[in-house]
Amino acid sequence: MNVRRRHISGIAVAAATALGLGALSACSSDSAAAGNTDKFDVVASFYPMQFLAEQIGGEHVNVTTLTKPGQEPHDLELSTKQTAALGEADAVLYLKSLQPAVDEAVSQSGVKTKIDAASLTALEDHGDVEHSHGGEDAHAGEEHAEEHSEEEEPARDPHLWLDPVKYSEVAEGVAKAFEKADPDHAADYRKNADALVAKLGDLDKAFTDGLKNTDTKVFFTNHAAFGYLAERYGLTQEAISGLDPESEPSPARIKELQTEAKADGVTTVFYETLVSDKTAKTLAEDAGLKTDVLDPLEGITDKSEGDDYIQVMEANLQALRTALGAK
Repeated sequence: MNVRRRHISGIAVAAATALGLGALSACSSDSAAAGNTDKFDVVASFYPMQFLAEQIGGEHVNVTTLTKPGQEPHDLELSTKQTAALGEADAVLYLKSLQPAVDEAVSQSGVKTKIDAASLTALEDHGDVEHSHGGEDAHAGEEHAEEHSEEEEPARDPHLWLDPVKYSEVAEGVAKAFEKADPDHAADYRKNADALVAKLGDLDKAFTDGLKNTDTKVFFTNHAAFGYLAERYGLTQEAISGLDPESEPSPARIKELQTEAKADGVTTVFYETLVSDKTAKTLAEDAGLKTDVLDPLEGITDKSEGDDYIQVMEANLQALRTALGAK
């Protein structure tokens, strides 16, 4: 629209709040045909942005996703057709610095409403070191940052959607942007956003209660996607690689993880659905550990443990409870 008119299964966890997701009706497409519909046309950069747009926009939006299901988003390259479709949209919802090709296309587009999720909450530095602590090392990132000059400021962790609280903050900002850009449906956008924020609040409580009492607080992951989640719930993420899922760990890093697994009572090495599990499984075999999926929710595929954000996050919680020895 270029004219401004316009089952879930809860997982059983001790003391956790049962979650339900009422489906909101939204038109969604993975093609490049974004503009010229009778709805508010939104281009979302990848799945977490798509989910927000659909849940908040409901029946009033047509959502097109630039990153196809099963495609790893970090290295996305846009086609000419996708770039053209972006220029025809009423709004674009993206996460700056996660996908350089999207950043460039958005900056060069004439889209009136550009919503950068990274500007709607505070981003932190979790990736300069290969681990993220949620407790005693909370100031380590600050000390490390002082070693950098202003010209070499460390990259901020973009994986904000894996913290339900931060994701909720972004949802509030997206709703305000939709309300301003499409005022005829502002009341519905606000109602839908309130419902989503409530569900994210329930999810946050489920994680808080479900991870409160565990045998260990340390978990191993394929790449450092879970820094915000670890910090929120008092856990320690030990990543095989850094923020880039394609980066290769050094032999020294692998040896360090093997030692830490014994010291911290780690039972499981988590891998992901969209990147190779070879290194994770090799580490697990060498260290005598189990493997399981901890999904960074960068896309939904037939390998995902659920059909949407809430369901997959519930599955992540169950996987963490099992690996950490939750009581």
